[in-house]
Amino acid sequence: MFKFFNRVKTVVGSELNAMLDKAEDPVKMLEQFMRDMENDIRDAESAVAKQIANEKMLKRKYDDAQAMVEKRMSQAEKAIEAGDEDLARRAIEDKNNQQEQADQMKESYERAKKDSEQLRTKLDEMKKEYQEMKLKKDSLKARAESAQTRTKMNRTMSDIGSDESRQGFERMEEKVMQYEAEAETSEDLRSDNRSLDDEFDALDKKDSVDDELAALKKKMNKE
Repeated sequence: MFKFFNRVKTVVGSELNAMLDKAEDPVKMLEQFMRDMENDIRDAESAVAKQIANEKMLKRKYDDAQAMVEKRMSQAEKAIEAGDEDLARRAIEDKNNQQEQADQMKESYERAKKDSEQLRTKLDEMKKEYQEMKLKKDSLKARAESAQTRTKMNRTMSDIGSDESRQGFERMEEKVMQYEAEAETSEDLRSDNRSLDDEFDALDKKDSVDDELAALKKKMNKE
């Protein structure tokens, strides 16, 4: 369990760049690394909890055995005071047996306590390393996303400035200029036509005025 965690940590630490080069999606790979670490930490917490429970069980057995030693010793003293050496002897014999069990329980308890402390220390180290890797993962994730965005923008800008795009733009510009030229030509033709029509309209108006003026003169002379 701890070896696997250390292997993942090593990959994320010293070999990360090489793996990111091969990975199709660095962000997903980083997320997977973190999930693996989280699973390792949960397994370690479970192992530590079991070890602590074992330590407490051995401590309780040691305390019970030691209490029995003290009880038998007290009973032996009481038997001697009562003048019953046989009872005192049996109490002392059982006290010695209980002492042997107490010594064994004490040795097992102290070993279990030491193992618990070592496991707690390793678990704390794992959690600390996990937090360090989490910060590094967040930084690398941001860098990867930023790099991907820049790459996408650069590709887009490259496409915009490509020869094909530029030629297409120039072709459309020429079409617009052609449309403008055609519009100006049609306006010139229309202007010429209007000038000719205006002259005939003016001529008609002049004839009408002359006719009206002649009629007026004729009327006035007649009167």
